[in-house]
Order: sequence, then C-alpha cells, then structure tokens
Amino acid sequence: MLNRIKSELLNFGLKFIDVDEKIVRMILETKPANVNEIVILPAIKIVMKKLLQKLQNKRNYGRVYNGELNNVKVSIVRSLVGAPNCAMAVEALRRCKTKIIIRIDVCGGIENVNLPINIGDIVIPKLAICDDGTSPQYFRENPSLVNELESIPNPMGKFQNLFTGNQTIFISKPNETLRELFFTKGAEMYPGKIKEVNLWTTDALFCESLDFIRALNSINMQCIDMESYILFLLCKLYNLKTASVLSVSDLPGHPKYDLLNSNEIHPDMENGIDNAIKILINTLPRIKYEFLKG
Repeated sequence: MLNRIKSELLNFGLKFIDVDEKIVRMILETKPANVNEIVILPAIKIVMKKLLQKLQNKRNYGRVYNGELNNVKVSIVRSLVGAPNCAMAVEALRRCKTKIIIRIDVCGGIENVNLPINIGDIVIPKLAICDDGTSPQYFRENPSLVNELESIPNPMGKFQNLFTGNQTIFISKPNETLRELFFTKGAEMYPGKIKEVNLWTTDALFCESLDFIRALNSINMQCIDMESYILFLLCKLYNLKTASVLSVSDLPGHPKYDLLNSNEIHPDMENGIDNAIKILINTLPRIKYEFLKG
C-alpha cells in the first residue's frame, strides 16, 4: 500500500516536468537549470576531491557542484568510472545548458620508443580508439556516425583470436580548438611533461595482457583510459565541445609500475593530477573567451 502511494505521488509530480528534465533529475539528482555551461567531468574520487578543494563559492545540487575556478563559473560532476557511466552523465548534461565538457582524470601510459611516457606526465589525446561496449550501441542507433568517422581493423586480431567484440574500431576526436588551448597552456607551464597522444578506451581494467600491449604498440597507441572515447563520440553527436586532460598514473606492462603486478605507487602520480588541475584552472579564462563570448 505504501509503495503504491509513493508511486502515485511520484507520477503526479512527473506530470509537471518534461522528459528531459526527468532524465536530468534521475541521473544528476537536480534540475537542468542548476548545471553551468562549462562542466568538469572527473571519474575517480581523488580527482573529484582535489577539484572541489579548488572550487570557490561552492554550492551543491545533488551530484552537481557549482562554483568558480579562476573566476570562471563551472559545474563539477563525477561521472564515475567506465563508458556506461560517462555516457549517462553526458546524456544528462546535453539536456542542460552545458556547452563544454572537460574530462580531468588519470590514464595508463604505454611505453613507446617514439614517445616516452612517464608517470606524472600530462597527456592531451589527439584522438581516441573505441574498444568499449557502450559506443557500438550509439552506432546502432545512429548509423550515420559510421560514415562520419575514420575506422581501422582491430589490431587485437593480429595477436590473438577475436571471439567477440569489435572487428572494426572507430576513431573519435576532441574539439580541436579546446585541445590546442590545453596543450599550449600545458607546454607553457610544464615543458617536457605534457604530450599529445593517441589513446585507447577500454572497458576492462584488468585485461591489459602482454598481447594487448603489443597490439596497441602496433598502431602507436600511447595511453589507455575508460571514458574518453565515448565522451568524444557523444559530444560530436550532440554538438558539445570536449577535450581530455589526463595524468599518467601507471604503466601497464611495466615490471614496477603496472597496477596488476606491483603495489608500489610512483611518487609523481599525485603530482601529475595536481598539475593537470592547474592546467585546467589556468586555461579556463581563455576557454570562456573563445567559446562563451556571448
């Protein structure tokens, strides 16, 4: 009886909001008007905590934290880890007044003779490759995307049998202007510590085998994360501006700093997160000028 009364009250309230607002309230636990034009989207707890420590004039609305960074109004929303969580966050944000989504977080680095990657480096992805399970669902529902994006054969097929998964993988890219702003500011602040990279987005944190690393090296992938591809794809689909600024936290395949084989934390891991946040804060006024002039 009590559940029936609750359902009736909920349905009565839903009559007064549209479907888009319902989705925002369901995912972000607030109304669309409480989300700013610039959204910072970390995934892990430590990055979220550090961002909130920097946020001035902080106000909290459900999962949304509003305030100012370097005198620029922003919202900070923790997406949580993985492509499905990131996709749900973007689906809610695109129903708000959000125009720019910036991913600040960590990623894995792949040792590469062409571009040495070290823990604590800041990487700005030039492109991302799809190896997640969420993005193909958007291709299914939006088949025109297949003709708009570059694709390559999955390099995993060269090193092991592909019993399932994506035989053809697609490339998505961040907003070029936004990416260049972050790289320019990062190179100015931390010369030698910031790199433009090709990035692979995967769903499985614990499946980074030697064959996996070899496959990524074969197509010059320098980093791995779990969210950037779907973020770039959906922002293209929904006409939002996006980029990722990531700190290298571990080195899959490394004998000492592979999270699967060692419990040793590199001393520069946390410094890298701090530096990525500093790049974000120092770039925000320029981002506001370039994209939100009106």
